[in-house]
Amino acid sequence: MRAAVVTSCGQPPHPAEREAPVRSGGSALVAVTAAPITPLDLLCATGTSYFGTPAVPYVPGVQGVGTVVAADALPAGTRVWFPTNAGMRPGDGSMAELCAVPEPDLVPLDLTVDDALVAGLGLSAVAAWMALTWRGGLRPGEQLLVLGGGGIVGQVGVQAARLLGAGRVVAACRSRPAQERAHRAGADAVVELRDTDDVDGLAGRLREACTGPVDLVLDPLFGVPAAAALRTLGPHGRLVNLGSSAGEQARLESATLRSRSLRILGYTNNELSPEQRATAVRTVAGHAATGALRVDYERVSLAEVDDAWRRQVAGTAAGRIVLAPAGA
Repeated sequence: MRAAVVTSCGQPPHPAEREAPVRSGGSALVAVTAAPITPLDLLCATGTSYFGTPAVPYVPGVQGVGTVVAADALPAGTRVWFPTNAGMRPGDGSMAELCAVPEPDLVPLDLTVDDALVAGLGLSAVAAWMALTWRGGLRPGEQLLVLGGGGIVGQVGVQAARLLGAGRVVAACRSRPAQERAHRAGADAVVELRDTDDVDGLAGRLREACTGPVDLVLDPLFGVPAAAALRTLGPHGRLVNLGSSAGEQARLESATLRSRSLRILGYTNNELSPEQRATAVRTVAGHAATGALRVDYERVSLAEVDDAWRRQVAGTAAGRIVLAPAGA
């Protein structure tokens, strides 16, 4: 079969012929129609993640969409979303024509929605949805501040907040294209994030864009943006952190936390049960099918994986790049 193969950590995968996977007990064989290149894929392939250095060669791809070729419980032809442990544990992932997946991990999709869109949303959308609902407890009428509002998590966060009845949604983004994506997603106001250590200045600009105290912050950035956003929260406000792309450390003042009884909550998809994850995937896909959830994505063939991977690393892609292995 054709696959994208990482042969050296720190280098992009390249298209190659690889032996097709064989079903083992409890696994299903899936023909992959859409495999996104995600930040987790990029990180694992560097060999510097906390999962350790992956054994090479391997096929990356921590999630995908496809159709069942053979399984015990699901009939052939069933459309499914699925996760993998590629780059985190031994084994191959979704960036191939075929992928072997533990059958309990398959999430059937009986919706009319583009496979590439579902793949582009994927676990990033699950994280945004569950961080707002299950972890952050967003309530109708509340004001939400979304850091990194132009990324996949941020775009979904803005749109999901609308679906959940938020009163006002403010986004903060660094680049002009990211700010435009946040506006298209439906943010009421968008604040520019600059490369600065001026927490006071950023906090002031965030407050100016908000109508009074913020109730909830969705934070995939941490660092200076999180420290500034914390100052916008009103009494009993919550900040849910699910990433650290702006910095592993943030300067937080005890007085700010104590004076308003604030809550800082961590979020990871790894804490979700398989049932929670499956429900969230179906919820996200359902909203995508109605047009209520959209993200920018670019579909490319498996033959273009080298260039696509480099563009995703450099941040020059128009959105999430999704490979189309089967039939590409």
